[in-house]
Amino acid sequence: MEKAHETTMIPQVAILQTDGTNCDGELFFAFKQAGGKPEMVHINDLISGKKQLSDFHILGLPGGFSYGDDVLSGKVLANELRHKLKRQIDTFISQGKLVIGVCNGFQTLVRMGYLPWAMNPAEDVSLIFNNSGHFECRWIRLEVVHSRCVFTNNLQGEVFEMPVAHGEGKLVVKKSTILKRLQKDKHVVFQYIDTQGNPTMSYPQNPNGSINAIAGITDTTGRILGLMPHPERHILPHQHPQWHAATKTNPCNTIFEHAVAYISNHF
Repeated sequence: MEKAHETTMIPQVAILQTDGTNCDGELFFAFKQAGGKPEMVHINDLISGKKQLSDFHILGLPGGFSYGDDVLSGKVLANELRHKLKRQIDTFISQGKLVIGVCNGFQTLVRMGYLPWAMNPAEDVSLIFNNSGHFECRWIRLEVVHSRCVFTNNLQGEVFEMPVAHGEGKLVVKKSTILKRLQKDKHVVFQYIDTQGNPTMSYPQNPNGSINAIAGITDTTGRILGLMPHPERHILPHQHPQWHAATKTNPCNTIFEHAVAYISNHF
């Protein structure tokens, strides 16, 4: 008698779309390469009930300029999600599922009050205009910090290169005790580093002036990740501008692979 083969659960990934999102294709590709099953999901379909967030295991909020970044980056989308889909999102998170917000998606999660912990929108932590006073678009280096984040589990000390593309990416805190809490409770996931591999506040290695060189944070569960740089834009080696150089860079696949593996092991 033939032995039955175990089937591996493939995580269903919802890539949120709305007016102005423009990095959804890259995020879709990153999760597909990592072994997930991504699907483009327009916010109107969730609001109308045509699609249910409960059918998915991972929610991806891509970069772009949602609703033209009117008022503030991610502010309109954050309000729409809070007022029309908060119950669905809260249930989604309480079920142990994952959320990632990249660039505009990160801004949205902060303005919703999900990062770095449950708070009023952008109360303890916020993302404001870059110190340079203009849009920053180039490749930077990041180091993975030891944190509670499941997306980077066992990746402490890894260095990734990925592009930034934002005008409001400077992370600020309400008071010094908030920064201490971020560090003590392992909410910091990524830091901008210089050519020597040290966290830096110096421009242009730190493209926005974020406090303590913070480029990405997680929540108290470690299952929500937000970061300003774009890991989904460095999945294939030749996406890097120096792909042909003798010293190879480290693509960002593992970040998405960790998310897919986590869901596969827990559902």
